[in-house]
Amino acid sequence: MNVEWLNVPSTPLNKEAADQAVARQMQLTKPPGALGQLETIAIRLAGMQGTVTPSVNNVHITVFAADHGVATRGVSAFPQAVTVEMLRNFSRGGAAINVLARYLGATLSVINLGTASDPGSLDNVTDRHLGAGTADFVEQAAMSEQQFYDALNTGRQAAERVSLAHADLFIGGEMGIGNTTSAAAIACALLDKEASLLTGPGTGLDNNGVSRKAEIIAKALARHQSAVGDPLEVLRCLGGFEIVALTGSYLSCAHTGLPVLVDGFISSVAALAAVAINADVADWLLYSHASAEPGHAHVLKALQAQPVLDLGMRLGEGSGAAVAVPLLRLACELHNGMATFAEAGVSEKNG
Repeated sequence: MNVEWLNVPSTPLNKEAADQAVARQMQLTKPPGALGQLETIAIRLAGMQGTVTPSVNNVHITVFAADHGVATRGVSAFPQAVTVEMLRNFSRGGAAINVLARYLGATLSVINLGTASDPGSLDNVTDRHLGAGTADFVEQAAMSEQQFYDALNTGRQAAERVSLAHADLFIGGEMGIGNTTSAAAIACALLDKEASLLTGPGTGLDNNGVSRKAEIIAKALARHQSAVGDPLEVLRCLGGFEIVALTGSYLSCAHTGLPVLVDGFISSVAALAAVAINADVADWLLYSHASAEPGHAHVLKALQAQPVLDLGMRLGEGSGAAVAVPLLRLACELHNGMATFAEAGVSEKNG
């Protein structure tokens, strides 16, 4: 198993470019800080991209899909068959992320890491079958070591392909019935939180369903208590193939110096795991939106993350991140295109 890459250091940010971007912001025809997060985004992208004039034109979105053994315990309002049905929808171009990718002119890739039933060969979907979904993590570890490292490597390779395509931005999405259960369990283990605090409705459970889901997560946490303290083992025992692949993709993006726009709750949990494995990954992560899932606020707080949007979204697929891309583009346009005080002949602030 190729695991040496996990120890590769992250690319350092370009401090000179970031400092130049700060200096430019101070000279633009506006009060300093008047554009709020839009200024911060432009400065961070400048440091990531190594240029005082960053851009977000070439966006690549990769959606990882997989099934979860714990789904058979009724943790979702939708049947497990929906994972395969959504893969077919992605293939036909009918899902929300397809619509958003087309609108943004973004490149979209979909990777199936293993579903409970075989969807067959699908156009526009890459098959990286690691098994018929994960095992039920209440009874045993969600995946074997081989499956775990294969999932990590699938994410790494996906991010490397995007980097080689000279992308400006990477977005990772996910699809898999039961994956909010897996994400909540991982977050509980990494943050040392009770299941009841981080468990939400996912695809639309009622209060009784959420309580049942929290009890199932609590049982899984008790079974895998020995994994706590080791983020790799937490992912292997409680994760899904798609969540592990997301984690691998974020680690790889940091290795190669590719900016990441993180989606919602599940993607943020993968980011939390990636940062636990390598703290410097945090430098390469921007956060798109605050999910309606209650656990997301705890994860964002732990990551010291300030998302761009709060629209009550909880779809997944990378959709929230895709919705935020126009704001990132506007941040770059304002930063690059506004006149300075000197260029416009406008008086600067007194003193």
